Amino acid sequence: QVLLVESGGGLVQAGGSLRLSCAASGNNFNDNTVAWYRQAPGKQRELVAAIITGGSTNYKDSVKGRFTISRDNAKNLVYLQMNSLKPEDTAVYYCYTHSGLREYWGQGTQVTVSS
Repeated sequence: QVLLVESGGGLVQAGGSLRLSCAASGNNFNDNTVAWYRQAPGKQRELVAAIITGGSTNYKDSVKGRFTISRDNAKNLVYLQMNSLKPEDTAVYYCYTHSGLREYWGQGTQVTVSS
């Protein structure tokens, strides 16, 4: 069983920065891929960034060069550093991981970027 808790969301002006954190409890968190998804009103949930156990990362094209995903295995934390934020980044951001066939989601944290 894995419990994920996101934090760090808020309201920021366009061009600003936020850092989201995903704190995990449970077994084997560090052995699995962790990802950040987001869902804007009226839209489907989409993958924003992912980091695998070896440290490799991948990003949605529209956030490349602006967002950075990282993990601190000693603290069971995954971060999403978001710079140069745009109004279209406004969404609820969710932390995701899996263990075998089981999927785990956090409760989400709201990010609102004003123009």
